[in-house]
Amino acid sequence: MTATKPRIGIYPGTFDPITKGHLHIIRRCSKLVDHLIVAVATNPNKKPMFKLADRVSMTETDIANMEEKGCQITVEPFESLLVEFARQKGAGVIFRGLRAVSDFEYEFQMTGMNARLAPEIETVFLMASDKWQFVSSSFLKEIARLGGDISPFVTPATQEKILEAVK
Repeated sequence: MTATKPRIGIYPGTFDPITKGHLHIIRRCSKLVDHLIVAVATNPNKKPMFKLADRVSMTETDIANMEEKGCQITVEPFESLLVEFARQKGAGVIFRGLRAVSDFEYEFQMTGMNARLAPEIETVFLMASDKWQFVSSSFLKEIARLGGDISPFVTPATQEKILEAVK
C-alpha cells in the first residue's frame, strides 16, 4: 500500500491585522486539507500598518492552538507571485475568502490569471459567514485610530498590538 500525498492548501492575505473573520476562514480551510499554509503577503500598495515580521508573529499567535482534526497549520511570509509560492510549497489549492459581491470581481479576475499561470492549482472561494462579512482590517484600523472598540473583531493579543500601533 502506498502512502497518500498530503493535500496542501494556501490561504494568502496581508493580514494587517488578522481578524476573527480570517480565523473563521482558516478553521474552515483546515477541514479541507492536511496542511494549510497561511501565507502572509508583502503588499506595499496597501501601505500596511504592521511590518511583515509583525504580521507573521500576530498570525502565529492567533492560530497557535487552532490545529483541528489533524490539519497542520503553519504561517509563512511570501514576496513572490502567489502561484509560484504555491508551486514551491507543493500546494494544489489556494483558498480565498469572499465577504461581499464587491470582493468577487477582483477575486474572479485574479483567479482567471492564476489559472492561466498555473492550471494545476485550483482556487476555492469560501464565503464569509454573515457574522464576519462586514469586518475588514481597514475598518478595524480606522475604528482603533478613532478610539472605537475593536474587541469583538480581533483576539485580545491582536487588539493589544493594534492599540499600541495607533497611540
